[in-house]
Formats: sequence, C-alpha cells, structure tokens
Amino acid sequence: MLPRTGDVLRVTKAASVQFTQPMLFRVIRVHDWQTYDGWAWLDGYQLNAAGDAVERRSIFVQLQGLQPGFVARTQRAATPAPTTARPPIPVAVG
Repeated sequence: MLPRTGDVLRVTKAASVQFTQPMLFRVIRVHDWQTYDGWAWLDGYQLNAAGDAVERRSIFVQLQGLQPGFVARTQRAATPAPTTARPPIPVAVG
C-alpha cells in the first residue's frame, strides 16, 4: 500500500540499505514515476524526535520495508494553549 500525504513513517534498512540509522519521515507526496515493482520515490521531511521537520528530502524506498512512525509529544505540545476569551461585560439595563 502506498503512503499518503501527511503519513509519518519510520524508515530503516528494511526500506533501503542507505538508512543504516532509522529516521522519521513525514510524506509530502508519492511520485508516480515508474520504478522497480514495490519501490517508490517519496518527497517529505525528515523529523526529529519531537516531530519537527529538520530537512526536506526525496527518498527511494522499498514500500514493504516502511513502518508506521510515532512522534513523541513534547512538553510544549502537551500544555494547552492559553485562552484569549474575555469575560462578558455587564450591560446596565434601565
């Protein structure tokens, strides 16, 4: 099955011998270029452990060797954003 835009993958040697160090990769697109059966060119971003993009890359991989990727939540991401809603202003009637 082909990856889809937005998928986060763990790319290892199982996908291609060039990936001796596993990496996380967020897919931008899958090229429709003709390649060997079971292989594909992917455009996307290499991610760090926090899930931030650190480098844009095009990679040639064996689809069967791709694994689902999991990005650790950072403390910053786990903290809810402060609310900017203001309390209602009382209106005098009379």
